[in-house]
Amino acid sequence: MSVDLSGECLCGAVKIDLTLPDETVDACHCGMCVRWGGGAYLSTRMAEDFTLHGEENVTRYRSSTWAERGFCNQCGTHLFFRYLPADKTSFSPGLFPGAREFTMKEEIFIDGKPGYYSFAGERPRLTGAEVMEKYQPGQ
Repeated sequence: MSVDLSGECLCGAVKIDLTLPDETVDACHCGMCVRWGGGAYLSTRMAEDFTLHGEENVTRYRSSTWAERGFCNQCGTHLFFRYLPADKTSFSPGLFPGAREFTMKEEIFIDGKPGYYSFAGERPRLTGAEVMEKYQPGQ
């Protein structure tokens, strides 16, 4: 069951309309995500379809050979993570009021998680090696 959402950054300069495959979020504990936001990067599943309004206010940063991150260049809000090999994009769920009741589906790079936080509940928790094997970044 897909879900349609609308949301925006803190200042409203970037608005996003999207369709997601389900009502779940994921958590990434890799070093880059932790450095980017101080903790896990929480994200929607990859969007099936999305529209960015206010594209002139979006700055894209190529954080690796296989990923790009986007943020609002007015207020700094983290907007998205784009997986380049598949040209798929996940978004920060906090942008969307309708995502408040989503559940966490998976945690990745669990072996890189800092000790100062943990998420409750049972779900798959993949190490970096398991993530690379499952998703094969760069292929």
